[in-house]
Amino acid sequence: MNIEQMKLVLKEILTKTDLTPCVVGHRGVGKTAGIVQVCREIGWRYAPLRLGQMEVGDLVGIPFREDNVMHWSRPSWWPADEAPPTLVHCDELNRAQQEDTLQAIFQFVEPPTEGLQRALHTHRLATRHKVVVTINPPDGTYQVATLDRALIDRMVMLYVESDFQCWARYAASRELDSEVRGFLAGNSALLAKQGAAMDMQVEPTERGWEMVSTLRQHCRFPGDLAMEVYAGIIGKEAAITFMRWLADREGRPLTAREVLDDWDNAAQRAAAQRDDVQAATINDLLTTLQLTPQLEPDQEQHLINYIALLPRDVRFGFVKSLLRIPAVALAISQDKYDTVIYEAIRVIGAEVSAP
Repeated sequence: MNIEQMKLVLKEILTKTDLTPCVVGHRGVGKTAGIVQVCREIGWRYAPLRLGQMEVGDLVGIPFREDNVMHWSRPSWWPADEAPPTLVHCDELNRAQQEDTLQAIFQFVEPPTEGLQRALHTHRLATRHKVVVTINPPDGTYQVATLDRALIDRMVMLYVESDFQCWARYAASRELDSEVRGFLAGNSALLAKQGAAMDMQVEPTERGWEMVSTLRQHCRFPGDLAMEVYAGIIGKEAAITFMRWLADREGRPLTAREVLDDWDNAAQRAAAQRDDVQAATINDLLTTLQLTPQLEPDQEQHLINYIALLPRDVRFGFVKSLLRIPAVALAISQDKYDTVIYEAIRVIGAEVSAP
């Protein structure tokens, strides 16, 4: 993405979530300038931290004793709880000169657990304040440290590249020298040469999918920008597969809610689903019923209708799993459902009694 797109994504993430964006880009592309502009546009304060120049004491503060208790003084850069919304910019994260400095900042860049505040040692950051990270890619052309995979997994990686049209609009708004702008208009290749690919070896994880879910629930990204953002969390291959799945409405498996709450519209699709797609629907139903096992009368009937159309072997396996959920087992074992459920229960009973 270019700087303008990065600014749009940052505004969405910072103002609507507690996630930590990490902007990855080559020198001079405009990472810091773009972040400062975002702060101005949304009316936030900007607090830069050059981690390549900092030690652990600069981050956690100086220790002092009060009676028999050890405390740590609040660092000068730490935004007070009552301060206006502030964006703490952890610049040059992978240039931290000491390993313990990188370990200390790990806790701070990690998004806070739901209901808690972002923390650094004994300090707690007010929820109005947010954090952004910038790094140069570890492609061999920069003197940077390799980031821990666990740390990468806690951030939304945004890859920013040079884009002449984007720079030209910026240059015009800043009224840069007209001769320079005219020269580069005809020689855009001399603006900046692209470096090596900025691959941070991001892979899909449970935490990553939760971050994707958070972004989909709270943020809106135009066009193909969503795929770029998701690729920075779960990797390019998983992001492409996910976006294709989103676009393939016809091949998408029925959800538990569709089966339980909208059976009239779901019945035909349910009967036509392939076995692998049916398995996805069954898994969603089991997960949903484990969390909320109490069924309304209509939902009971819809569940029975779905069970009835399953192939015999699949039906037995599904019923066996449902019987492990007490409230659901009680519901589907009623006499009125015997025509669908009885045979499955009989076969399951025979399996249990067999030597």
